[in-house]
Amino acid sequence: MSDCYKICGRGQYHKDDFDTGSTGSFKNARQARQAMAENLEKINELQQKLYAEKREGVIFLFQAMDAAGKDGTIRAVLSCLSPQGVTEAAFKAPTSTELAHDFLWRVEQCVPEKGQIAIFNRSHYEDVLIGKVHQLYKGQRWARHVDPDKILEHRYEDIRNWEKYLYHNSIRMVKIFLNVGKEEQARRFLSRIREEKKNWKFSAADVQERAFWDDYQAAFEDAINETATKACPWYVVPADHKWYMRWMVSQIIRQTLEEMDPHWPKADDEERALFSRYEAQLAAEAGETQAQP
Repeated sequence: MSDCYKICGRGQYHKDDFDTGSTGSFKNARQARQAMAENLEKINELQQKLYAEKREGVIFLFQAMDAAGKDGTIRAVLSCLSPQGVTEAAFKAPTSTELAHDFLWRVEQCVPEKGQIAIFNRSHYEDVLIGKVHQLYKGQRWARHVDPDKILEHRYEDIRNWEKYLYHNSIRMVKIFLNVGKEEQARRFLSRIREEKKNWKFSAADVQERAFWDDYQAAFEDAINETATKACPWYVVPADHKWYMRWMVSQIIRQTLEEMDPHWPKADDEERALFSRYEAQLAAEAGETQAQP
């Protein structure tokens, strides 16, 4: 089911072909929540194997327009993971220190170890999304040999190469775009104004960014089309119905872990010999008595 939202090659994503309000084959939220519960149980099992095997790591990267539901989806879907095997990184506006380095520097610090799952709440794609819409790169200092008109082109190329490099070094990257509609975003902003417990979420800047809606949609389309590959795909997930969005994200994560196919590590002959050596000693210390023949 998740494959219908999967973009795994350049130039395959056309925003007008994707319905932000789709609920797939589900008739209601109850059905989706039941299916998600099954996925979370399986994800938990697969994560334990991944952590034990320590053969491969994976990054689940989330990008979206404001109010699409990134934070809530991450909490709802990934709360089943064991804390010892997962990290989360939230990328805000870059600091002066981060701007003094190459644009991938701050993200490289958060690449997981083998056996780990990393969650990226926003990411290096901010540099080709908000960075593109507001042309932030034009206010930065560049070496004289850098052509300012080719910065975005080079960043797409650098992203493709870096993600390929990670894949060649046993770190997968799965990129998820939570695709919310403009009307639904307006309704969610209204709820932040009208519901007191949500007031803290409201920002006038978020509303002001709506003036650039079409520019952002074009930027997402360009970023996805320039960087989607078979090894590091994008998923464009309908986000108008949170219950469907969360189920779909759980489906993507489960499917990814199943494709990685982690196994419980098996002891070799040397380790088995060590087990036999200590088994009798530990059994005696545990108060076990040897069965009579």
